[in-house]
Amino acid sequence: MTGEAITAAASAAHDGVNLLGIVVLLGAAVIAVPLFRRAGLGSVIGYLAAGLAIGPFGLGFFDDPQSIIHVAELGVVLFLFLIGLEMQPSRLWSMRGEIFGLGMLQVGMASAAMVWVGIALGFPVAQSFIAGAGFVLTSTAIVMQTLAERGQSDLPKGRRIVAIMLLEDLSIVPLLALVAFLAPGGAEATLADRLTGIAIGLGAIAALVVAGRYLLNPMFRILARFGAREVMTAAALLVVLGAALLMQAGGLSMAMGAFLAGVLLSESSFRHQLEADVEPFRGLLLGLFFLGVGMALDLDVIAANWQLIAVCVPAYMTLKMMVVYIVARIARADRREALERAALMSQGGEFAFVLYATAAQTGLISGQGNAILSAIIIVSMALTPLILLLHDRLVPEAGTSLDGVDEAKDLCANILLIGFGRVGQIVTQPLLARGHTVSIIETDAEMIREVVDYGFKVWYGDGTRLDILRTAGAADASLIIVAIDNPKSVTKIVDLVKHEFPLVPVIARAYDRVHAIELVKLGVDHQVRETVESALAMSREALTRLGDTGEDADELLASIRERDSERFDLDVTGGLQAGITMLIGNIDQHR
Repeated sequence: MTGEAITAAASAAHDGVNLLGIVVLLGAAVIAVPLFRRAGLGSVIGYLAAGLAIGPFGLGFFDDPQSIIHVAELGVVLFLFLIGLEMQPSRLWSMRGEIFGLGMLQVGMASAAMVWVGIALGFPVAQSFIAGAGFVLTSTAIVMQTLAERGQSDLPKGRRIVAIMLLEDLSIVPLLALVAFLAPGGAEATLADRLTGIAIGLGAIAALVVAGRYLLNPMFRILARFGAREVMTAAALLVVLGAALLMQAGGLSMAMGAFLAGVLLSESSFRHQLEADVEPFRGLLLGLFFLGVGMALDLDVIAANWQLIAVCVPAYMTLKMMVVYIVARIARADRREALERAALMSQGGEFAFVLYATAAQTGLISGQGNAILSAIIIVSMALTPLILLLHDRLVPEAGTSLDGVDEAKDLCANILLIGFGRVGQIVTQPLLARGHTVSIIETDAEMIREVVDYGFKVWYGDGTRLDILRTAGAADASLIIVAIDNPKSVTKIVDLVKHEFPLVPVIARAYDRVHAIELVKLGVDHQVRETVESALAMSREALTRLGDTGEDADELLASIRERDSERFDLDVTGGLQAGITMLIGNIDQHR
């Protein structure tokens, strides 16, 4: 079915809602993304391929690339609002050195390097500058999604990447101003016109800040009184799109307005409610963006200019990776972090489409030039997951540095403690107070070095390995305590110990009820669910503050422990249904 067929279906539906386009978008994503993720290529390429398949150069379900780009921009705008919600002003202030130091260094060096690609290919300086500047802007959507998938968003190296991207996003404003200046006739614009444009932009920002400071919280407080969650979600979308519209009217970036709106709401008392309402749409909006990018890929332009694109894409990506790596090393990042950052930020960004479209409207570049440059950006986005995959295979995870750390060997103590994290450190104290000898093994070398200052001797060793357990003295220990926070590793250790050293008692830390049952079935002598006793202690404190005596609270908690133990025994023996029935009966009894 072609785009004309969709239009005909819409006309036939009169005032009804045409769901065909929505169904096609969702169906393409549902089919393509799992397949590409299973192949190890990532969801981004899946979305791009799905968009290409259903777009004008695929099956033809959609034939208006311009409207697709607008939808894609809306996805980026909403996504940046979510990023802004996580960026409190205090956090941004603490990152000011990385944003304006590291970010400006990378943007400046990358811009200077990228211009020479166009000049070397024989293009005029102005056009070379526009082409290179677009490639300097990294894809916020790709990088943020990848950081989230890798669990690196809150790590120091992840925060440094976010800081650089913030500066890149902010640089779209002066870049658009430069486009207006470089455009034919732009240099003759009067000083008054330029000052007027700057004043309008600053006025838009000031209006947004004032509204965020004095209007948003009162508005959400009024809406919260009605208790309609969907109205709160609608209000959040109104704020985002209103801020984007205000920034656009001021000649600035819509994405910048959405980001500022998120920042202004980040310290609001309604922040978590807004985040909970909008968060489920994060993945869908990102997917919509990548679908739009895939549909906007003009295969005719690529086919007609494939030689130029084949040269520019690797040239820009290689040069940008070199610049990112050099900047990272200048900023004292280690080689591994610098390589990973270079691979992650190797592509052009979505704001390049805005820059190129503006340059085409002002006559600085032709319509075909806009299409070629946009195709270069899209191809670089599509190649990024492959580059990351190649990076992960060629640059394996760093091995643990054992400088200043002794490996477990020929240890002899009556207690073997595996894991010296939050739980292990507390468990050790009463044992040592009673005069017991404890051998401690741990896999976190940094932590081992740190606890030396507190008088602890911890040995490096992986408790999931039988040879390590033997050298750590497991066979001769009076007791083995497994206190690590990885449920799979705990299960493996318990299974290994009970199989190889069946006479040694084992006490293990369980993650939850299901994990505890699994450990009991493996023969663990005693298991402790890591949150049960702390939760009961909190309950006791709550009861006493609400008027119960300490004796009454202890008696109630003892009965709860007894009932929990009975249900747990039933679950272990397979009587899960009986345990649920008992639980329901106890609840009814207390009503």
